[in-house]
Amino acid sequence: MSDSPFDSASAVPTGATPSFPSISSDGEPRVGDGRNLDSILRIPVLIQVVLGSATMPVADLMKLGRGAIVPLDHRVGEPVDITVNGRVVARGEIVVVEEDNSRFGVSLTEIVGPADSGHNG
Repeated sequence: MSDSPFDSASAVPTGATPSFPSISSDGEPRVGDGRNLDSILRIPVLIQVVLGSATMPVADLMKLGRGAIVPLDHRVGEPVDITVNGRVVARGEIVVVEEDNSRFGVSLTEIVGPADSGHNG
């Protein structure tokens, strides 16, 4: 048996009740002991839109040059995966940003639950 005060399945000390965010009377999110979640809500995360992927031998990769086209496994009109720190959290459609026609964006069409995050193409 381990001498660690932590349960092996979590970082919560054994016998302790984890603190979950709640909303205070002033409408601000707070942790169980009353601390404001503001510092957590400001943590930057990397959001990526995955247009598709391709598999090729290294020999073909070495032949690629300017203007080469690499076909992806997604087709035009198929939903794209939106990842946050490497985990699929949503799917969406590529759109042109209205304020700047030279930029693309993504319109979310589906929020992915933990059990759904394994995309099957």
